[in-house]
Amino acid sequence: MIPLYLSIFSSTIIFVLFKLFKKSQIDTFQAIVFNYFTAAICGIGLYHEEWSSKAMESPSWIPFVFISAALFIGLFFLMGKSTQENGVASTSIAVKMSMAISLLLIIIAYSEKLTLLKVLGICMAFIGVYLVSINSQKNKINSNSKWMLVFLFFGSGTLDFTLNYVQNNELNHLSSSLFSAFGLGLAGVFGSVILLINVFRGKAKIKLQNIIAGIVLGIPNYFSIYLLMLSYHSTGWDDSTVLAVTNVGVVLVSAIIGFTFFKENATKRKIFGLAAAIISILILSISN
Repeated sequence: MIPLYLSIFSSTIIFVLFKLFKKSQIDTFQAIVFNYFTAAICGIGLYHEEWSSKAMESPSWIPFVFISAALFIGLFFLMGKSTQENGVASTSIAVKMSMAISLLLIIIAYSEKLTLLKVLGICMAFIGVYLVSINSQKNKINSNSKWMLVFLFFGSGTLDFTLNYVQNNELNHLSSSLFSAFGLGLAGVFGSVILLINVFRGKAKIKLQNIIAGIVLGIPNYFSIYLLMLSYHSTGWDDSTVLAVTNVGVVLVSAIIGFTFFKENATKRKIFGLAAAIISILILSISN
């Protein structure tokens, strides 16, 4: 259970850092690019002895590294655009509710048994996530940009499932640590191309504060992914339960921190959402 708790904790740190970035006027895209390189260095540096393992002789995992990397940077870039066009609330809901796609794919792929208790827990999870994420202000969606929300919904769900599939089927020799490092490092390369194009066009200027922010962000980002992949085998739960509890746990802890330290408005709806999230975690934890 410890990897699961630490994964939720690491993801929550990411939430806090993004809040601080906004207050400190950090260029989030630049920070994300440098964060990927930092995360890759963490994985390779901490587990460098695995470079000489038989993992490097079995290339079956390589396509998944490219898929994961493209999704990492592509989804973030699209998230930024969607936030501008469709608003924060709609974008946030599309990403967080994508859990439906990953859960469905996991249940189908592994023929997981659905009990009434588990279905109830998953439903409560969706209710909790939605109520905590939705904004009380009216959020107008640009009709020409609705496709972004659709892509974020399916793309985010596909990424979660891809990481789960690789952990269960392609990492017989290659450790989760190195796979995470390769995927994040390649995402950094993809992001660097976009960043350098913007720099040459005069649309961006690389600043030291953004590099430092990326380094700070990269450490919890790496461990949030690595520890989640470990959690699939360490909890004794079905994969769908692990993923649901992780997503709900991050939303729950992040909301509490937002209310406590960032003075976010704790509306009745959000409090009800937190209660639903807690109930869903309890139900899911006993449904296995």
